[in-house]
Amino acid sequence: MASHEVTFPITDPAEILKLRAGDEVTVQGHIIGIRDRTQIRIFDQGVEPPMDLGGGFLLHTAPNVRKVGEDAEGHGKYEKICIGTTTSARMVRFTEGLGEQYGVRAICGKGGFPDVAIEPMQRLGMVYFAIVGGAAALETTQIEEIEEVLWEELMPECLWKFRVKDFGPLIVGIDAHGNSLYHDVQARAHDKLKELYARL
Repeated sequence: MASHEVTFPITDPAEILKLRAGDEVTVQGHIIGIRDRTQIRIFDQGVEPPMDLGGGFLLHTAPNVRKVGEDAEGHGKYEKICIGTTTSARMVRFTEGLGEQYGVRAICGKGGFPDVAIEPMQRLGMVYFAIVGGAAALETTQIEEIEEVLWEELMPECLWKFRVKDFGPLIVGIDAHGNSLYHDVQARAHDKLKELYARL
């Protein structure tokens, strides 16, 4: 297992190819919060996202925040209360479109992605980062500021732009080479079940 520090958004796709399943990653720069309703609007309703997702790291989240005012354009300004993650598997159907149409390079959430994500992530040069469930208090401290919130009418499932420092450590759960820790765990569990049944 190797350790990496990666800054997002990524400009060189080769940075993603350095990451292997099981590696540890600490993230700097910016990450984008996204959730079900946001992606339904983009892909099912055909609305272009008002934020550049290219080279981006998407975090599956619907954060708990406090509105503290508005900027010059009338967009709300928010301060963080608690920013955790939500389960990723139900959003797997958006993975290919995010990579192919918008150049997303990393996705992170709870619970991982099923095997259907492996091929498009390999083909499009994407990774899935595993994060510890229930660690929202720590993650919130690693988010320095909420810099931008768009599609506020979807609150809390808006598009969020977070500036982060030392976010993680995360584990590469699925890499861009076709490897998946989630697949490996399922395979080992299946083999163990067969072994147990054989003893009955």
